[in-house]
Amino acid sequence: MAQVVQASGGPPDWVVVGAGTGATSATLGRYLRYHNHPTRLVVIDPENSAYLPGWATGYHGYSTGMPSRIEGIGRPRTEPAFLPNVVDLMLPVPDGASVAVMRHLATTTGWRAGPSTGTNLWGALRMAARLRQRGERGTLAALVCDGADAYAGSYYDDAWVRERKLDPEPYRMVLERFLTRGVWVEPWVGGPGESLAAR
Repeated sequence: MAQVVQASGGPPDWVVVGAGTGATSATLGRYLRYHNHPTRLVVIDPENSAYLPGWATGYHGYSTGMPSRIEGIGRPRTEPAFLPNVVDLMLPVPDGASVAVMRHLATTTGWRAGPSTGTNLWGALRMAARLRQRGERGTLAALVCDGADAYAGSYYDDAWVRERKLDPEPYRMVLERFLTRGVWVEPWVGGPGESLAAR
């Protein structure tokens, strides 16, 4: 966190992080509160994961019974290390969006990251859009979690992605529209946008 504060010239308004075991978000959340930082914590959650519905309902034993398709984050059941009381907001991230962002990052910057980084960056961009839509300003920090070395034959492979129905194309269009025009439009009607109200 000290590195983030130094890089941004002060505590960011929001930190965006995913949850695997839940330990990272718990550690960050406790740190922010212990040091009385004004920073709020956003935890993003991939499809099939139990963290968001567990946080929303207050039921710590929530289970979806389905594994996450984004390696490294999301769990079919909430883990004991996850502390919902230090989380200010949770956002769902479609799995196809995670693939779209990691590939966009590689194409535009040459920086090849893994799928959980894609999830985090989608969440950060969604938060930026949320602030923009509300006429608010603020700083965001997101974690780059994983490199791409292990994913050349999976998330970077078109056949593998198609087989698992992880279509990144609709989300690529959302990214392009937002990054070029500043407009965020979800690629579905009546689908999950941002989650429930912030705490």
